[in-house]
Amino acid sequence: MPQLDKIPATVVTGFLGSGKTTLLTHLLRHAGNKRIAVIVNEFGELDVDAELVRGCRLGGCEENQAQTKDNGIFELANGCICCTVEEEFLPVMQQLVERRDEIDHILIETSGLALPKPLVQAFNWPDIKRFCTVDSVITVVDGPALAEGRVAHDPSSIETQRLADSSLDHDPTLQELLDDQLASADLVVIAKSDQLDESGLQCVETWLHGQLPERVKTLRATNGEVDPTVLLGMGAESEARIESLKTHHDHHHEQDEEHHHAHDDFDNCVLHLGAVDTPRLLEALKGQIASQTIYRIKGFADVGKPMRQIVHGVGNRLSHHFDRLWREDDIRRTRLVVIGKQLDVNALEQAVATAALDDTVVQHERQA
Repeated sequence: MPQLDKIPATVVTGFLGSGKTTLLTHLLRHAGNKRIAVIVNEFGELDVDAELVRGCRLGGCEENQAQTKDNGIFELANGCICCTVEEEFLPVMQQLVERRDEIDHILIETSGLALPKPLVQAFNWPDIKRFCTVDSVITVVDGPALAEGRVAHDPSSIETQRLADSSLDHDPTLQELLDDQLASADLVVIAKSDQLDESGLQCVETWLHGQLPERVKTLRATNGEVDPTVLLGMGAESEARIESLKTHHDHHHEQDEEHHHAHDDFDNCVLHLGAVDTPRLLEALKGQIASQTIYRIKGFADVGKPMRQIVHGVGNRLSHHFDRLWREDDIRRTRLVVIGKQLDVNALEQAVATAALDDTVVQHERQA
């Protein structure tokens, strides 16, 4: 039995578009007086819309609050959470442990590409194990997609997400990834159940029951609406069994197969400079997108204003918006990650330098 004085954490996993965010938001809005800390593994515009949970703070939900760690919302935006456990996830958990007297429950929403096992294993890290336990791993599946024989509603968008995430250190097929998410589950939620008739739902449930151990049940969800008392407080203590779980990812390593990474064929570089002019920066980036093979641009810019500006590009589309005020401890600068093939970094540096508002020299670093 899990220790009652440990903070319970619920891990919500599932593919992009499966319904994770809708379920997470419903849980937050109907959690009563529970003080809930939220970790969202956002990846640009490709995953969670964190705006949906910004208003939900420790101690209750309040609208229009800034998204900061003081509000109980922790956003891990540096790629797939299971590949950045030590660098990104554990430091956040350490912060939550320090605030354990303020927290009743932790909700963790993973990237659609995340393998649940490494994340759950992190709860066996000594400084976390003393204070936290995995209450359950909930895998959300897209009911209509499974009924049609697909693992997800839009597999191509998941492949785009995979391509854009330079942190990934695993490259399973989508079926293998679904298998590993189901294998780690303590409960499977069938999202969008209202879009299926009873026959379709029974077909999905029959297939799932053939994939799941007998202890794992399925639950239907309409518009993400599931009684929070069913999902929170399961007491599964998932970290106790996780080491015995064998996954496709484990098998690839045990067989000493070449572990090809999704990003091995692509170049990554990070450009650093000072304040920039937005129109000139966008024009420079558009020119580079037209002349080079660039798949993704992501980052933030100092445009000489009190707020930080987010810059995001996929394919030929570039967008920008202000996300938050610069904090006192922020280093005000412009930082852009460029993902592409055979990148001409010198050309990138020269292009973005034309947008500089000062004489800062553009610097770059290549990412492995």
